[in-house]
Amino acid sequence: MLKIHRTLIVTVAAAALAALTAGGVLAQSKGKIVCWKDKSGKVVGCGDRVPPEYQDSATKELDRGGVTRKTTENAEERAKREAQEQETVQKKADEKKRMAEQSRQDAALINTFTDVKEIDLKRDRDLQVTDSQLTQLRVQHKNAIDREADFKGRIEASEKNKKPAPDYMKDEITRAQADKTKAEQNMVAKEKEKEDIRKRYADMKERYILLKGGPGPAPTAAAAPAKK
Repeated sequence: MLKIHRTLIVTVAAAALAALTAGGVLAQSKGKIVCWKDKSGKVVGCGDRVPPEYQDSATKELDRGGVTRKTTENAEERAKREAQEQETVQKKADEKKRMAEQSRQDAALINTFTDVKEIDLKRDRDLQVTDSQLTQLRVQHKNAIDREADFKGRIEASEKNKKPAPDYMKDEITRAQADKTKAEQNMVAKEKEKEDIRKRYADMKERYILLKGGPGPAPTAAAAPAKK
């Protein structure tokens, strides 16, 4: 059955080629013929040259034996392929840049520290600085709360005495509330900064150990003496 199908295909192809030859197409094209396709990939015509309206279509070129010798893409396929090629080139460039930056960071890491203990000491110093800044923010936050409470108390006292509170007191409360909110936001940011410091130095230690060849094999336990 497969042999019959192949014979039928060859017969149909030969008949189509014969019809084109009879029409003088191969003679005009010096032994070559070009076929052009529509957007779906279906051949819609053949001749010695592609019509102007199909210049952006995919084509295939056949020799006298009906064998395809050359194919071209349509405009959409070509644009897609070029975009993929450009993306591949960009990815390679980005990867090369990333590896170069990693090499630079690795060299700096090895040249800065002599062992992991120094990394821990540098981490602790950075955390101390952040903790000091956090302590200052907590003081600012408390001061803002105290100021807010103080001026609210003054306004309440004025109202009890049936006297209008000065406008500056209300302004002071507004400023105190703004300072309190700002201090709270900054404290949250500093806590996040401490987390980032711990994470950064943990990654740094892990990379340092890897570059140094790892922590080394664990000591093996002495073998128990064989029983007699």
